[in-house]
Amino acid sequence: MSDGPRDLRDPSGSSAPGGPRALVLASASPARLGLLRQAGLDPRVVVSGVDEAAVTAPTPAELARVLAEAKATAVAGGGLLDGGELVVGCDSVLELDGEALGKPRDAAEATARWRSMRGRSGVLHTGHCVIDTATGRQVSRTASTTVRFGTPDDAEIAAYVASGEPLHVAGSFTLDGRSAPFVEGVEGSPGNVIGLSLPLLRLLLGELGVRITDLWAPRG
Repeated sequence: MSDGPRDLRDPSGSSAPGGPRALVLASASPARLGLLRQAGLDPRVVVSGVDEAAVTAPTPAELARVLAEAKATAVAGGGLLDGGELVVGCDSVLELDGEALGKPRDAAEATARWRSMRGRSGVLHTGHCVIDTATGRQVSRTASTTVRFGTPDDAEIAAYVASGEPLHVAGSFTLDGRSAPFVEGVEGSPGNVIGLSLPLLRLLLGELGVRITDLWAPRG
């Protein structure tokens, strides 16, 4: 059983009164937080506590969306918000041979995955859900990016798995870490593979009547 939502807010940083609407990221992923900050946003992090293993869906793409919705909903209704925030939930799965692959259970599974992925292509699905807690409106969609894997040899795979990185990311790889040299290319949004598609987030916010530029944090 998973814990409930947890507030990871940095006590030294919060939206000033009269500033941009507060944005909440329903994810503990440092990669997603980094993408949002690089885009000029300053979200508060509240971890959802959703038990991902208990969530199912007919297809990998739908699973990514349902997981994102579950995370955003848990945080929006978790009693930790001040009111009026925009909550963003995301979750990623890699589709290979029709199977949805999340984070590997252990090093042996991560090694087996890389041996099966090398020299092939997979599709990284990231579900996005945005809830406007001021109105109760919710929008969600999945972005999909094709990933072409390189051909790391067994020694390279062993070294990568020993780094511990693949145990913490969907599909056992990421574009912004040590596995970057083992990815030959992507077709679609690179950010989506890292954990969040900024173009899709902009569209979803727009459907809620919010411009992403209005959420930019003031320059220090």
